[in-house]
Amino acid sequence: QVQLVESGGGLVQPGGSLRLSCAASGSIFSINIMGWYRQPPGKERELVAQIARSGITTYADSVKGRFTISRDNAKNMVFLQMNSLKPEDTAVYYCSAVSFRLLTYWGQGTQVTVSS
Repeated sequence: QVQLVESGGGLVQPGGSLRLSCAASGSIFSINIMGWYRQPPGKERELVAQIARSGITTYADSVKGRFTISRDNAKNMVFLQMNSLKPEDTAVYYCSAVSFRLLTYWGQGTQVTVSS
């Protein structure tokens, strides 16, 4: 089992920045990919960015050039630096972890609201 705890959400004005953090605990040795998903109001959950243990990253087209995902394997943490935020980035952001056996784990989510 893997437990994930997110932090860093909040209210920010358009054009502002936020940094999300996610701490993993439990069977951390089994984790391959860590990432961030989001679920805007009334919409389905979507991939934002993910990073493999090797360091290979993937981003949704809508966040390329604005968001950066990083990972600290020694501290079992993953981060999402979000710059140039837009109102359409408003969503609940979820941390995810995928094990080498393709089991997926989720955090409880953190709200990000972009509004003036």
